[in-house]
Amino acid sequence: MSKHKKMRRKNRGRKVLTILFAIIVLVLAFTPYVIKFAEKNTHPLKYQNYISKYSKEYNVPSDLLFATVKVESSFNPNAESSAGALGLTQITPDTFEWLKTKTGEEYEFEDLKRPEISIKYCAVFYSILLEKFGDTETAVAAYHAGMNQVSTWLGNPEYSADGITLKNIPSKTTSHYVYKVTNAMHVYNNIYEKEIIK
Repeated sequence: MSKHKKMRRKNRGRKVLTILFAIIVLVLAFTPYVIKFAEKNTHPLKYQNYISKYSKEYNVPSDLLFATVKVESSFNPNAESSAGALGLTQITPDTFEWLKTKTGEEYEFEDLKRPEISIKYCAVFYSILLEKFGDTETAVAAYHAGMNQVSTWLGNPEYSADGITLKNIPSKTTSHYVYKVTNAMHVYNNIYEKEIIK
């Protein structure tokens, strides 16, 4: 093979490597934007007006409310669980009846299909849980497993060292629920930053 052909082949090889390197750099540069775009699709700011309103009224972080709606119903106001929980925030009939004694309001259970009512009562519930337990993850665990169950866990040194935080959640479903909600909170804070009010 002539020197001229060898040079051309080398130059072609260099061009291919340069193009590949440029493609890799572009992919790496745009990956965070692609991920952020995808996360915004799966973690929307739907019902932001209600979430902002009741976040302020009941002093509950809005990222917690967004995350709960995302995990509980994926923003479907007509969601209904096998346990009979209803609406965006999947509140059960018994919990709803108890929460209404705190607000003094007269609503039917079906009213939880209305986004504003579902979000309001989620905020009411979390305001009680956060005041009682003083820790977000513990409050999330109580939203899923119930206050009495979580209080029992907190009283057991196997599950809690300080009686406030749960170092170990004995229920796998509750543990996974807490992980999903806290992870969704992280995503909301990461992709929206100052767009949501804490």
